[in-house]
Amino acid sequence: MLLLGLEKETENKLDRDDLEFQLLRLQNDMKQIAKDYDVIGVDQTKDDNLVIVYKTEEMDQCKIMLNDCESRYDGWDFAIDAVYEDENTLHIGDIKGPANKGYGSICMEYLKETALDNNIPLIKGDIAKRDWDHVDRLIHFYEKHDFKVELDVENKCGKIKWKDF
Repeated sequence: MLLLGLEKETENKLDRDDLEFQLLRLQNDMKQIAKDYDVIGVDQTKDDNLVIVYKTEEMDQCKIMLNDCESRYDGWDFAIDAVYEDENTLHIGDIKGPANKGYGSICMEYLKETALDNNIPLIKGDIAKRDWDHVDRLIHFYEKHDFKVELDVENKCGKIKWKDF
């Protein structure tokens, strides 16, 4: 019983130390990122890591980026690139970064928020042939974020669409 108590105490100290480290990294990285980008949020991944979410909007481009506070800022760790197609549509061009860390879900929520802030009711995109090896994961991801997914299995491509109703 005493051993269990010591293990729990050690685990709590490690968690606290990790959180303190992430908070220090957050402070330092936030200053650096804010020099070049609009910081739009601080969030937490499914693994309880702190992340800084920031964006850039130039001409018709919108890029939502994320930096994980586990490592020093040296460019984004995850990004969603989109284009304002017209006054009603944001088109996702590419999603870049590691899978299964929760980064995509965080960035997608901020992309939807950015669209709504700009009175854009529609976000759409394509599923390309190059994505076909992980199409099941993409379907799950987009449906989780309330996108309609249409696939052309024969040609290994598809379309995604999210509408604010």
